[in-house]
Amino acid sequence: MNWRSEHIWIELITGSRKTSNFCWACSLFFSSLGFLVVGTSSYLGKNLISVFPSQQILFFPQGIVMSFYGIAGLFISSYLWCTISWNVGSGYDRFDRKEGIMSLFRWGFPGINRRIFLRFFLKDIQSIRMEMREGPFPRRVLYMEIRGQGAIPLTRTDENLTPREIEKKAAELAYFLRVPIEVF
Repeated sequence: MNWRSEHIWIELITGSRKTSNFCWACSLFFSSLGFLVVGTSSYLGKNLISVFPSQQILFFPQGIVMSFYGIAGLFISSYLWCTISWNVGSGYDRFDRKEGIMSLFRWGFPGINRRIFLRFFLKDIQSIRMEMREGPFPRRVLYMEIRGQGAIPLTRTDENLTPREIEKKAAELAYFLRVPIEVF
């Protein structure tokens, strides 16, 4: 969801609360729980759940490995659930031509730097830069080149924009900010 007027452009950025992250966290949690149940069943020598037969699995070495994979998967799953609940990476980009200020806000991980807030003058923006790499793993990212600061990404690398969409977005933003476009 974006909002634009004559002098202000606000673009909301989605963070880690995406459908794919929910799917990965759920599937990782349940599969690692299955590994842990099979490893525990092989240790105890009886089936804890009839769906996972464990009589053929010896505790040493297969049961230990299954338990290790289960515990490791639960840790990774809990990390994913934490990033989803904290909504890491979400925020907004605000361009205000009236005040001449651009603001970037993102939520990070809990701690001292949980709130990431950057402000720049619009006059310091040199250009809007598009990076377009094709191939088996295409990469289409929109950057903003700021004098003395380098390039700041405006889109996520996993956003999967088509070349036409990223070109349109870059052209609209460059027109709004009155800066040139660079393509890499």
